[in-house]
Amino acid sequence: MELISRTAESCLLQVAGHYPVITITGPRQSGKTTLCRKVFADKKYVSLENPDTRQYARENPRGFLAGLPDGAVLDEIQHAPDLLSYIQTIVDDDKRNGLFILTGSQQFEVTNGINQSLAGRAALLKLLPFSIEELNASLAGVSIDRLLLTGFYRRIWKDDLPPAQTLAAYLETYVERDIRQLINIKDLVLFQRFVTLSAGRVGQMLNCNNLAADAGVSHQTARNWLTLLEASYIVFRLPPYDANISKRLVKSPKLYFNDVGLAAHLSVCPATRFHVLLAGLAK
Repeated sequence: MELISRTAESCLLQVAGHYPVITITGPRQSGKTTLCRKVFADKKYVSLENPDTRQYARENPRGFLAGLPDGAVLDEIQHAPDLLSYIQTIVDDDKRNGLFILTGSQQFEVTNGINQSLAGRAALLKLLPFSIEELNASLAGVSIDRLLLTGFYRRIWKDDLPPAQTLAAYLETYVERDIRQLINIKDLVLFQRFVTLSAGRVGQMLNCNNLAADAGVSHQTARNWLTLLEASYIVFRLPPYDANISKRLVKSPKLYFNDVGLAAHLSVCPATRFHVLLAGLAK
């Protein structure tokens, strides 16, 4: 499949002309790396997921950045957060805009670091999986039902991967890598059950007490885990709208997944049924 254009490209270029640092956050596999390497093809690309690179950046941040006199795209900056303070010093002396392009998959950790070290120097952008508009521009004739079951993660469409196995692997990687980095959850099976139960509540008023009871965890644990899911871009809470501002603050939000395919996969399992539904839509 040809590279699918992102509507964020023009915005990214525009912002890069006004800020020395641009930070792009979003879930894993939303296309952050591909977008940055396309838009900033002339910049050096450095992945901090590489263990050797990550270790060097952590142990010698000054030397690491000295090797990037023209800036760079630094992928997954949350692996070396101490770099941000050194980047601040660099951009205060070097007045070029668009010098460093940072990406990250953990919302709170990245934005907290930016707010502390690069306030006023960095633009923050969020890149979610493909939109219907972006996919329709490249994939004419795809039904809305198939989109809702498959979801919008880039690799599924780019590499024509089977959605059920790909989404299952995505969840496993998410739990094993991101969750272990953010918090020490002793019972990962219980956490996975909590995520599945959350998927069954998409579009509903969020009731933490009921969700906690169904998952077999305390109310506080449920709240902490929801915050964790938000931090890693799995879910978001949609606040209520009311003409009365006081009611907006009192009413419960609704719970949604950032990717409908992931929610469908969790809700429709077992995988055999998921395959049957997709096969029917392909006819």
